[in-house]
Amino acid sequence: MWSTTSRPVFRRFVGAVAVGAALAATSGCTVPIDTVAGISVTGDGHLLGVMMVCGHRIDGATLYVDSADVNKTVTVGSWTADRPLTAGLATWTLDSPAAGWTATRPLAPLTSRTTYALYGWTKDNSWSSSSVSFTLTDRDRLTPGRVRYDNISDKGDESVITVPIAEFKARACQNK
Repeated sequence: MWSTTSRPVFRRFVGAVAVGAALAATSGCTVPIDTVAGISVTGDGHLLGVMMVCGHRIDGATLYVDSADVNKTVTVGSWTADRPLTAGLATWTLDSPAAGWTATRPLAPLTSRTTYALYGWTKDNSWSSSSVSFTLTDRDRLTPGRVRYDNISDKGDESVITVPIAEFKARACQNK
């Protein structure tokens, strides 16, 4: 029995199916999150990066301009840990050299009316952290010993909260 479908129509159909399969295979692929990022400040007002590694590892962190437009995302600082961060809490100053960290891109001056985001990553993209967004006003409201981070409730709701560092250490990994 002969098919009544013409070859050009069949080719277009097969091409459309192949494109759809390729899109389905690549969509939703993200690096798994196993660390919670936060920010704090030192007693003299320097910005601190804060990472609570929940079980695997993080190799570094990047601070960038948070923008819905990918073309406007600009890295303003990036740091690599001398050794991979493993389960536990890590902090480091973002605006000056910190023991155990190398600034792969020193922190650029931060500006008002700009939203920044800090997140952690691994060199092989096997793990990442949640990110935390902030403005200079948010930073100025921080006090030493308190951490601003993106909390996920038991119901899955996200909200940025500021808590004592001991509470961050105790709760951050519960709902990552």
